[in-house]
Amino acid sequence: MKNSPTPRREHRNISLLQLLPYIARFPASAWVSLMHRVSGVLLFLLLPVIIWVFDLSISSEISFEKLKSGFENGAGFVPGWFFKLLALAVLWAFLHHLVAGLRFLLLDVNHHAVDKQRSGRSARWVFFISIPLTVVLGARIFGVY
Repeated sequence: MKNSPTPRREHRNISLLQLLPYIARFPASAWVSLMHRVSGVLLFLLLPVIIWVFDLSISSEISFEKLKSGFENGAGFVPGWFFKLLALAVLWAFLHHLVAGLRFLLLDVNHHAVDKQRSGRSARWVFFISIPLTVVLGARIFGVY
């Protein structure tokens, strides 16, 4: 007598809107992975702007002063705080991508760190390191100190 195989669950691709209710229940390691991808895309898309601003800042004193004036007073219809906010976003993307990338390298090298408890702890450390660094350096950008 043959046992009939149990039917397999049907897997379907789901859209982003169907995924949204699950995002709130993500564990810390899933959030780090998602934010690592978001920060990587942000850095990639803003790379031409980053290179252009860096080139402006080191090419001459006049271009540096124009760039500094843009951050302080704005340029055209765009206020200066918007440029500072953009710089803060790039700063967060860089810091989070760096710290999360180091975590992923650590997970690749040390397979004992891949278990659920250690992985969650290291994911929380990514946030505990990158967010305060972003706040401290963002305060510098906005002229708090």
